[in-house]
Order: sequence, then C-alpha cells, then structure tokens
Amino acid sequence: MNNNKDSDNGILGLQYLEKYTEPILNPSQLLDFEWRRQLISTSGNRTFSIKYYGDLHSSNKHLIVGTDFAPQKVVAIDTESKEVILLFDACKHGYHAMLCDKYTTTQVESRTVDKMYQDASGNDTFEIIISAYYQIDYEDEFRQEVDLNGYLELVNGERMDFDILKRNACDFFSVLGINKNGELIEILSEELS
Repeated sequence: MNNNKDSDNGILGLQYLEKYTEPILNPSQLLDFEWRRQLISTSGNRTFSIKYYGDLHSSNKHLIVGTDFAPQKVVAIDTESKEVILLFDACKHGYHAMLCDKYTTTQVESRTVDKMYQDASGNDTFEIIISAYYQIDYEDEFRQEVDLNGYLELVNGERMDFDILKRNACDFFSVLGINKNGELIEILSEELS
C-alpha cells in the first residue's frame, strides 16, 4: 500500500486523460501499481453526467458493460460547460484492445454514445474517480518488438510510441461515481488483460 498524502505515487497513468485529472487527497488503500485520479473538466468543474454505448450488467445493474455486438464506450459530460471527455473506449484503451483484440470498422464506428447513466436512486450527476492498474512488465514482454524510433505496432496496425503505449495499455480500469448523497457507485470495472 502507498502512504502518500495524495494519489500521486509516481505512476504516470492514462495519457489521454492527463489534462482532465488531478490527484486525490488522502486516498484510501491506494495500491503501489494503481493510478487513481479525480476527473476535472478544463473549466475546473468536478460534476459530470455519464453517457455510454453498452448495456447494464444483468446482475450488477449499476455496471456498464459491452453488448453482444461491441465493447462499451463511456463519456463524461461537464454539467456546466457541456464539455465531453472520453473516459473509456474498450475498442481503444487497455492491454487487450491495444495488443490482443481486433475489432471491425463497423464495431468501432457504430457505437453511438446515447444512453444516460443513472444510479439505482435516479441520480444522474456525479463526481468521478478513475483508477487504472499497471501490473504488466511491458519492457520484458515487448522490448524486442519496439522499432529503432521507439514505436510498437498495435493489433490494429497503428504504430504508437512505446512510452505512451505503456501508459494507455493498463490491465484494469474503473470509474467510480460519487452521487449527491455522497454514495460511491461503481459505474465501470474492467479487467483488461
């Protein structure tokens, strides 16, 4: 366990969310391999509504999951400025999406983010906590495949800087919402490797 006064434990975390997050003060049970941050819009707002492509889990009705057709995609919308922030796209983010699983153009492009998320009490605005785990030894597993320019080819054929890949290819990702009653709601929880 990490004993920092905030969640900045040296893990760089998700590059695509870098400008939308800040460390959490006095994080509870922060793991040494965990990157945990609070979502904040570019205007400084901390409350968001959630829209998604996917379904709600059959037994855990609060969890967003993929459909039989394609994986989930989740965005946060600033309740004041209406800025849209991509939180998670299971076709693009995480170890499996970047290095293992292939998706068709139709699967990737046909996912309309049009469902509004509500918790069991009907709340539809939340403060958002994001967590990603990094337990894969990318250097050991992929160093031989990195080209002379420092790039690695992803499963979709795109080439990515190896250091950026290590940040975005996490092996676990979660989104927690804090509703107006202070209740913590697990919105998304995905094992990605």
